[in-house]
Amino acid sequence: MTQTVEALFDEGIERYKAGEAPETLIPMFKEVCDRSRKTSSAWTCLAWLYLLTDKPTLAYDAAQKAVKLNPQDPQARVNIAVAMLETSKKGVREHIEVAQQLIMVVSELRDEVQQNIEDGLTRKPNWKSLERVKAWLFDS
Repeated sequence: MTQTVEALFDEGIERYKAGEAPETLIPMFKEVCDRSRKTSSAWTCLAWLYLLTDKPTLAYDAAQKAVKLNPQDPQARVNIAVAMLETSKKGVREHIEVAQQLIMVVSELRDEVQQNIEDGLTRKPNWKSLERVKAWLFDS
């Protein structure tokens, strides 16, 4: 029996939180995105996994879909900004400004983004692009 998209997504999140390597989770999140093309959270997760595995071009494509599906998701905005920095694309400021506005208004979103950034820096130390985004969002 095939797992539901929701069950597959939840399992992927749990495995990520348990410390599983991003490389092994990418196929699972790709399947979720293929089966549920309009689920922005799945695209956001896939973009993050691509960023963690040094695949910024794939991350940018996934993050772009996530932002298009849910422009009010600050994590999707963080992901696209990091991917843009890593691929030398222009237009980073717009995404940073939207993310700043969103996390200023909703403290739960601020906490979530902050935790995700710290998790990213733990999994990938000295991640310059993420450190820049963190400074723009939280040190201003």
